[in-house]
Amino acid sequence: MSESAAYPEVERCGFLYVHEDTVQKVMSLMPPDETLYDLAELFKVFGDSTRIRILYALFEAELCVCDIAQLLGLSQTAVSHQLRVLKNSKLVKFRREGKTVFYSLADDHVRRIIGQGMEHIEE
Repeated sequence: MSESAAYPEVERCGFLYVHEDTVQKVMSLMPPDETLYDLAELFKVFGDSTRIRILYALFEAELCVCDIAQLLGLSQTAVSHQLRVLKNSKLVKFRREGKTVFYSLADDHVRRIIGQGMEHIEE
């Protein structure tokens, strides 16, 4: 059997040799497609500049909807909508104090993602 018959992608991609051992190792380490889909969905949440602005504000301090709206020049409705997306993605948490709801980053993972993202773009 010719090499292009054994590896039809070889001819298509223009590679002369497939490193089968490396390909097999990576395949064995790849998470299930559903997990990678969930990861892609998480990164989509980070792909919206309004949500990033909210996350960065929460990186600095715990804030209520009114605080965030004032800080970012947005309506309370717009902030509430984006906070709902962030809560559903487990990126922010909230606590009640009387009638006021305060939001903060969900955990240190989110804090590190924001911090490392800032470090990366400032390099």
